Amino acid sequence: MKSGYFRTFARYNQWANRRLYAACADLPEAEYMKPRPAFFGSLHGTLNHILVGDRLWMGRVTGHDPGIKSLDQMLYGDFAGLRVAREAEDAQIVNIVDAMDEPTLNSTLRYKTLINPETVATPMRLVLGHFFNHQTHHRGQAHGLLSQTAVTSPPLDLMVYLRETPPA
Repeated sequence: MKSGYFRTFARYNQWANRRLYAACADLPEAEYMKPRPAFFGSLHGTLNHILVGDRLWMGRVTGHDPGIKSLDQMLYGDFAGLRVAREAEDAQIVNIVDAMDEPTLNSTLRYKTLINPETVATPMRLVLGHFFNHQTHHRGQAHGLLSQTAVTSPPLDLMVYLRETPPA
């Protein structure tokens, strides 16, 4: 598996987030923040968690401490701030993944988890696989929450992205 695979996922992630956030922008704030039966309690809580996870994992990959203390840490209290941060994070993810060479992808990442302070080791390719899978999982939850509103949930499938986007 060459680095182009993960570059595609970094760009797909950015594309899917833009589509999801554009749809959420059409919601009244009260509807966007409305408590819903979801693990993170609302659309905002779910989108916030995705950013928390992204910052945590990218911090581990780059060796930079993002200051994340819990998986439900609220980074931004409003949609506008979260959207700006999401755009910046997605651009950073693309840059970090683009800079990865084969030796980096073949390396092992050593890091500490939030739950257990022991150092663990995971092959970088599996870290990236988990990283992009985590986003897709929770983006799917947010998509489901959005479908409970009057706003149409946009298609977020990888195949739609691949058909709409020329190869990098």
